Amino acid sequence: MCNELPLAQQINHAIIEFYERLSSWEQSVVRGQGVSLAQIHTVEILGANGAMRMKALADKLGITTGTLTVQIDRLVKNGLVIRQPSSYDRRAVEVLLTPKGQQMFAEHDELHLQLTREMTAHFDDSEREQLLGFLTRINGTF
Repeated sequence: MCNELPLAQQINHAIIEFYERLSSWEQSVVRGQGVSLAQIHTVEILGANGAMRMKALADKLGITTGTLTVQIDRLVKNGLVIRQPSSYDRRAVEVLLTPKGQQMFAEHDELHLQLTREMTAHFDDSEREQLLGFLTRINGTF
C-alpha cells in the first residue's frame, strides 16, 4: 500500500508521476508541429527571456553548446529563430525568436496556462499561492 512507504518515497513517486504525465501531455501537444520537444523548450525559453547568447541558452536548457547549435540550425531552417551579433559583445552571437517563433511561443504558452488552470481548478487562491511558493522553492534548488 502506498501509505506504507516513507514520506520521501511517496513524494518521489508523485514527482515522477507528475513529470511523466506532463511529458506525455507535452509530446501530444507538439506532435504534428514539425518541431521536437527539445526545440519547443528552446522556443519557450527564448519567448520568456528574449534574445540570449548561445552559452546562456545552452546552460538554461542543460545541454552543450554543440547540441544547441544543431537545435538552433533546425529552428532557423523552420523560420522560428534568427542569429544576430550580440549587442554587448561583437564576438558573441545571440539567438532570438522571429515573429513566427513568437507566435509559436504564445500558442504553446497559452496551452500551458490552460493546463495550469485545469490542474488547479479545484484549488482556492490560498492553495494556488502555496503551490507557487513550493514550486518557486523547489526551482531554486537547481
